[in-house]
Amino acid sequence: MTRKARRNPDPQMCKTFHSYREQKERKLSRTIEITDVILRDAHQSLMATRMAIEDMVPACEWLDNAGFWSLECWGGATYDSCIRFLNEDPWERLRTFRELLPKTRTQMLLRGQNLLGYRHYEDSVVGRFVEKAAKNGMDVFRVFDALNDPRNLETAIKAVKKTGKHAQGTICYTTSPVHTVDKFVEMAQRLVEMGVDSICIKDMAALLKPQPAYDLTKGIKEKCGQDVLVHVHCHATTGVTMVSLMKAIEAGADIVDTSVSSLSLGPGHNPTESLVEMLEGTGYETKVDLEMVYKARDHFAKVRPRYHAFLSDITGVETEIFKSQIPGGMLSNMESQLKQQGQGDKMKEVLEEVPRVREDAGFPPLVTPSSQIVGTQAVFNVMMGKYKVLTGEFSDLMLGYYGETIAPKNPDVVAMAKESSKKEEITSRPADLLKPEWETLEAEAKKLEGNNGTDEDVLTYAMFPQVAPKFFKERSEGPRNLATEPTPVIDKNHPGVLNAPIHYDVTVNGRKQRVTVEPV
Repeated sequence: MTRKARRNPDPQMCKTFHSYREQKERKLSRTIEITDVILRDAHQSLMATRMAIEDMVPACEWLDNAGFWSLECWGGATYDSCIRFLNEDPWERLRTFRELLPKTRTQMLLRGQNLLGYRHYEDSVVGRFVEKAAKNGMDVFRVFDALNDPRNLETAIKAVKKTGKHAQGTICYTTSPVHTVDKFVEMAQRLVEMGVDSICIKDMAALLKPQPAYDLTKGIKEKCGQDVLVHVHCHATTGVTMVSLMKAIEAGADIVDTSVSSLSLGPGHNPTESLVEMLEGTGYETKVDLEMVYKARDHFAKVRPRYHAFLSDITGVETEIFKSQIPGGMLSNMESQLKQQGQGDKMKEVLEEVPRVREDAGFPPLVTPSSQIVGTQAVFNVMMGKYKVLTGEFSDLMLGYYGETIAPKNPDVVAMAKESSKKEEITSRPADLLKPEWETLEAEAKKLEGNNGTDEDVLTYAMFPQVAPKFFKERSEGPRNLATEPTPVIDKNHPGVLNAPIHYDVTVNGRKQRVTVEPV
């Protein structure tokens, strides 16, 4: 072939080449779905779960029209906060979201056999809770266990499948000498055998680095099948997880979690808008309408300053978490415990003690409730001496009453737990030791003033027996909003006019409601 021929290729050959390239590019193009957590985990992570429903309702129409795969809006700590702080019925909150989000799947976080409480519940209670959640409007159940013990997930997953809703089996991601990609993939295979509709990689402490994100996602796809949906959830605390989401997508992830940018970053999540923009030109695309997201963003940008009393102090990057494995919420909890005892200067010692306690306990992931259990024991060790005092919860963790850990526990500490608690170690599924309890819970709940006689109220009592009586009694007073007004700012263009909205509390038909008057 002459040099002239190389400079002037045959037109038909050129056309064929470009057609092939276009076909290849089209084949590579893939839609990435997004779950936005603005209505649950975003405000749980950034403002202690204190956001009132009235501050979320105005954004629901925009969120519903944004094209998300789902909107996480219930579960986690929201149930507790509703009845403990906001005088709001969590079941009514769920029904409200179902009504206001007709186009989008609702999604919740469920702690397996713990449901939304802090202990294991007998199987019939788990089944009843899932049934009622589905009936009240829940579509996607993200089911996890703090110890990654599949036995603690089985009943909840079966219950979800029975309702015909989406059962998402969850892997709580963590790192340790015994946690490997292969071990996590084995757990994914076990979840698929249980019949889950998707697999979630849940990174609650922003520990999932880019390469493990790629390897784990690829491993699940290869071992469980390309048609198994993989959903990746990362917090943003360490500053690396936006790259992790990209690598997971490249490895085959189908859905990722993000949050509207005005409630993102810090111990929260990566911004939705940034994820969408990042994918431009990569061969991956989303269905998300950014104009709708911008409207929601502007709304929550106005709401956020009013919750300044609850906002997290962590606003930047915390790479030390890679060593300590301690999520932001756990850090603040331990600091508070130490200050209450006048030993705030012991924080560094506690941070060094947490990994040692975690190793003694068999390297559990640090997520509710294991994070609180390990963190509190570390505080006690520093304040009172190594295992001089064992909390009841830590003894139960050591003796198997929360489930099985991935590594053996320190036998010396197990012996101490036996002595402290006067209990024996167990190896069976913890819930197998529980007697049927629904009838007892029902009888106790219906004696309480203000109980409405529904299964939902029985479940509220079951989750939080110390808090529910006060909530039932005061429920008729209506929801409370704990937000405060930001410092008014003068509009320089219109002297004398405040740019902050004005709120009035009014009573209508005996119920107190808050009315917002926006500046013009």
